[in-house]
Amino acid sequence: MRPNPYKTSPAGLNAMNTLDDHAGSVSVEPSLVELARLRASQINGCVYCVGLHSKGAREAGVAAEAIEQVAVWRLSESFSDRERAALAWAEAITLVAQDKVPDALFSEVREHLTDEELVNLAYVVVTINAWNRLQVAFRL
Repeated sequence: MRPNPYKTSPAGLNAMNTLDDHAGSVSVEPSLVELARLRASQINGCVYCVGLHSKGAREAGVAAEAIEQVAVWRLSESFSDRERAALAWAEAITLVAQDKVPDALFSEVREHLTDEELVNLAYVVVTINAWNRLQVAFRL
């Protein structure tokens, strides 16, 4: 049986909660935050977080059709340019080991998000990736 990292290292959980608190208070609309969290969680295969952030996206006002189509957002007409930028940014950060966040993608995303939004959304994505990795690694 795998240990529960939150019980095994309460200090680590506190640090994660501090980062998550910051990510939850950023100057990016909640719908974009939840879409980014949902997409990263899908990529990382975190069942718990996919459910949690699907619900969060609904509560933030994202249409049911859009939530259902997050995994295929590039093919869907359910997303605005700004939402597409947030999803692309979330994917690029989540898959950083593969693509290193290409300059062309950064330039495209920057057309729809301010510098502050780019940085704050990056904190959101970094945080959800950390939660996903703990959840998946320890089978929580």
